[in-house]
Amino acid sequence: MTTTDTLRENRAGRGSGSRRRAWRRRETWAAYGFISPWIIGFLVFTAGPMIASLILSFTNYDGIGASHTVGLANYRHLFEDPAVAKSLMNTLIFAALRVPLSMAVALLLAMLLLRVGRASGFFRTVFYLPVMTPSVAVGILFLLLFNGNVGLINHVLGWFGISGPAWTTDGLWVKPGLVLTSLWSVGSTVIIYLAALKSVPRDLYEAAELDGVGRWNAFRHVTFPQISGTLFFTLIVNTIASLQTFTEAYTAFFGSSNSQTYSNDAALFYVVYLFQQAFQYTHMGYASALAWLLFLVILIITIVQTKVSKRFVYYEGDER
Repeated sequence: MTTTDTLRENRAGRGSGSRRRAWRRRETWAAYGFISPWIIGFLVFTAGPMIASLILSFTNYDGIGASHTVGLANYRHLFEDPAVAKSLMNTLIFAALRVPLSMAVALLLAMLLLRVGRASGFFRTVFYLPVMTPSVAVGILFLLLFNGNVGLINHVLGWFGISGPAWTTDGLWVKPGLVLTSLWSVGSTVIIYLAALKSVPRDLYEAAELDGVGRWNAFRHVTFPQISGTLFFTLIVNTIASLQTFTEAYTAFFGSSNSQTYSNDAALFYVVYLFQQAFQYTHMGYASALAWLLFLVILIITIVQTKVSKRFVYYEGDER
């Protein structure tokens, strides 16, 4: 090969390299263009408000007049306000009751749907439709179903000789009643579990059957490990949603016509109290501090769940 040929190859290589770099730049800008709506939405509707609330949490702002910096006073008040501890405890109890119960009911319904066959499409629609019900309507539904005197739940319990509790006035039964009402919208979790169950390889069940494994052990050693990733996902999502519960409790217990009729002390959830501070008492700075405390609580709980899940969650390709 002559020197001239070598120079020509080097020029061709540099030319093709520059074209590749130009193509990559065009691809990069095109990618930024496609994701720019999400980036703008995130900055305007998520990151921006978060930064604004963090700044407001160090001020005394009523939403109308000028704000005044108060330093850490709002955060110190969090530990002195008894309503914060009460509302946070109510929320944690509600989440501890709702999350495992809703996951268990959703998994049971999904396993039943798996055996329905051709009619599964109809029942999937039936189970999912309640998810579309407005949360305000669910709060009103709670009052209608769980009324201690004329509610349908206590009426049905009376058929079996059981005297139903005062769901709306007895503080001991307020949160269990709200948990049972929340099962109305368990359909989305049912659909997720059904998809996970259908993805479990059938040959694993055939192998278990050949080994003489019963149904319970097949579920324990085959089904549960295979869908553990999905279970973990719904655990995180349902926990976060439960810690932010608001509409049903506020509609049922804190409406203008209900606040004096029903026991709302046990239904004072954290976000309800945050809403009251922000929009009822216009303590925007203190409400912002409440919001950041909730963010910290959710973050800690999620980290703990993630750490613990490493012992139980199985993913394809894991070597254990």
